[in-house]
Amino acid sequence: MVQIPRSPVSFAEPMMQSDSPEPSPFDSGTEEDISGTSSELRETKQSRRIQNKKEKRMASVLVVEDDRRVAAEIGSALAEYGFQVDEAPSGSIGLRKALDGKFDVIVLDRMLPEIDGLSLLTKLRAAKVSTPVLILSALSAVNERVDGLRAGGDDYLAKPFEFIELTARVDALARRKMAAEAVNELVVGDLRLDLIDRVLYCAEREIELLPKEFAIIEFLMQNAGTLVSRKMIFESVWGYSFNHQSSVIDVHIGKIRKKLDPDGLNPRIHTVRNTGFILRAPA
Repeated sequence: MVQIPRSPVSFAEPMMQSDSPEPSPFDSGTEEDISGTSSELRETKQSRRIQNKKEKRMASVLVVEDDRRVAAEIGSALAEYGFQVDEAPSGSIGLRKALDGKFDVIVLDRMLPEIDGLSLLTKLRAAKVSTPVLILSALSAVNERVDGLRAGGDDYLAKPFEFIELTARVDALARRKMAAEAVNELVVGDLRLDLIDRVLYCAEREIELLPKEFAIIEFLMQNAGTLVSRKMIFESVWGYSFNHQSSVIDVHIGKIRKKLDPDGLNPRIHTVRNTGFILRAPA
């Protein structure tokens, strides 16, 4: 078993090779070398952990993992970094907790009993639960990662992995969620995007959007008045490299335009040929 370091995981410091004969399949078997550290360094680490906890406001993480040993190791690593951790040993329990609880991040194993990870994720998104989800999976092929992201995942970490990377990715998702919660809505002209209820209003008319359409209009509103390229939109919304031969962005933009302005009289999303798009309030 990989031993979870007793001091908090640091993004800046390398981890040493573990002497354990049975490394976890979900970690490279490395951990931070704390042997021989001075009392001053230990105090610095302790202060950093306390500061991390204050900055995260004890962000809560749900770990949905059926392997109890792996779940305990993940939970320990996250707790050492300053997160509150809850665990679910199956897909059905994970779904219930994710629907009932207020978590900042969900760490979701893809292969689960009762309900598999992607099915669980699909049910969450259908229920309008927007909690960021980090998918863990031994399936590391590009198409597998794409399937996970398209199902509603926010990040994908292939096994085996190091806990230092796991905590960094969870930290990034938690910060993103807290930043979004700090701003309850975006307003550009007669467009108002409610980030809490995930609803778009155009001239006070509620616009029904698919998840990817919502993410695209959110990105455009965050960058209102600024030219954004197709590549920028694609990598922000889909989370992986943009295929320049793909017309998926233009198709989604076209659908959003029709929903905002069925008559085409007051365009809000403007195309810059061979470059990208600009969102502006109608004149």
